[in-house]
Amino acid sequence: MIKAIFFDLDDTLLWDERSVEEAFSATCQKAAEQYELQPEQLEEAVRQQARELYMSYETYPFTEKIGINPFEGLWGDFKEGEQAEFHKMREIVPAYRRDAWTMGLEQIGVHDPELGESLAELFPAERRKRPIVYEETYSALDQLKEKYPLLLLTNGSPDLQKEKLSAVPELAAYFDHIVISGQFGIGKPDHSIFEHALELLSVDNNEAIMVGDKLTTDILGANRTGIPSAWLNRRGVARDDAIVPTYEIHDLTELEAVIRSIA
Repeated sequence: MIKAIFFDLDDTLLWDERSVEEAFSATCQKAAEQYELQPEQLEEAVRQQARELYMSYETYPFTEKIGINPFEGLWGDFKEGEQAEFHKMREIVPAYRRDAWTMGLEQIGVHDPELGESLAELFPAERRKRPIVYEETYSALDQLKEKYPLLLLTNGSPDLQKEKLSAVPELAAYFDHIVISGQFGIGKPDHSIFEHALELLSVDNNEAIMVGDKLTTDILGANRTGIPSAWLNRRGVARDDAIVPTYEIHDLTELEAVIRSIA
């Protein structure tokens, strides 16, 4: 019998992917106002350069462990976090942003370091304008909050995840606990952060369910801990059997029926 529900945040409750895509689109369009270029090509180039740069830094193993992706580095400030790596990231990100945009421009034939620096400053502002919540998020949480304690289990930098939540302040109020990997010290799929969540709500592993969109973090971590899982597959992506969720849903409105079926 399910007694508690764990939710992922990004691309489960918040549509982070769309927020990033729209921020890229708006930023690249600004560059297209100055040069004859295809905004989509610039975006692809900047994404590539950002990934490569991000992986080259000494902080990369830490960001992998905590679950902070390259595009969060393009707008996050990393002002919180006790680990030494967060201090290093604060020092790295200004140059990282500038270089990712400048090198992206270079890749498509535009040599303009001044524009690269300007776009690096514009992207964080455009991203912060776009806190997007999925259409059914609140209605689904309204139904479930009446019956179950809810816990938010999210990978990421403490200040960045808190900023995402503060942009939609009504969301945090649904949760009895909010666990952020950057505060805990390690992220999903490590079993320890799931065990910590179980302890916070005083439930056994078979009495909780993990809801998330990523097989490699949300579902794999739940599997490792013996927690039932509901994979939120909004796009109908085909999967292999390397990581198998207990249940598969296509939007949050299907979750309550899944939980009833377990009971």
